[in-house]
Amino acid sequence: MSDQQDILLQVTGVAKTFGGLKAVDDVTLALRAGIVTTLVGPNGAGKTTLFNLITGQLVPDRGEVVWLGNSIVRLPQWKIARLGIGRTFQDLKLFSHMTVEENVTTVTERGSWLWQPGGAAAKAARRSSVEAALEATGLKDKRHARAIDLAFAERKFLSLARVMASGARLWLLDEPASGLDPGSYERFLSLLRNSVRGGVTICIIEHNLDIVQGISDRIAFLDQGRLLAEGEPKTILSDPALAAIYFGERAA
Repeated sequence: MSDQQDILLQVTGVAKTFGGLKAVDDVTLALRAGIVTTLVGPNGAGKTTLFNLITGQLVPDRGEVVWLGNSIVRLPQWKIARLGIGRTFQDLKLFSHMTVEENVTTVTERGSWLWQPGGAAAKAARRSSVEAALEATGLKDKRHARAIDLAFAERKFLSLARVMASGARLWLLDEPASGLDPGSYERFLSLLRNSVRGGVTICIIEHNLDIVQGISDRIAFLDQGRLLAEGEPKTILSDPALAAIYFGERAA
């Protein structure tokens, strides 16, 4: 297997139950370097719960989550983030009354302690990463605007800029393109493609099949907490049984 196909994160037999509901039920999934893996499935399939289990917001009832060969189960969220796993949320979780620049800078603060060896250099690197993220997301001219005053699409891009500035190697993006206008959508796809070419690995939760088809290298299909299929987009999207589950749930 080539270096580009190396497994960064391996989820094995992971399960999480809330009361009597099996939110994630014995899921095994590998996220390989340098590609975009998309999680699809009807509402309530367990996609966001799986992200929460990876990032430490939830602890699995059983199973293993391994990042670069080491288990990250039961590590606190901040440690998992510092290992190189960044994420966005459906509700964005921005600091509403901070400026755009302040929001992005918050994810780099650990590199700015001047009393640490190399602190000044780390501060310069922090400024560089913030500027690069603002440039890539088209937010440079909005740096002094408060997050709460941004347009919807701009808030979406601000959420993405925070992940970019963190230097994360793996991005977990929870419906990042939902509600974007056509122009913003095209900028979003371009940004993701450029980021992957730059060495980032992405796992995205997405309902819009145009986005799924346009960005995915692999697709994992979940339903009722179980991984029903994983493979090439053409294979997964052309499966009539999976389509019936997906569209049947959407129409319900």
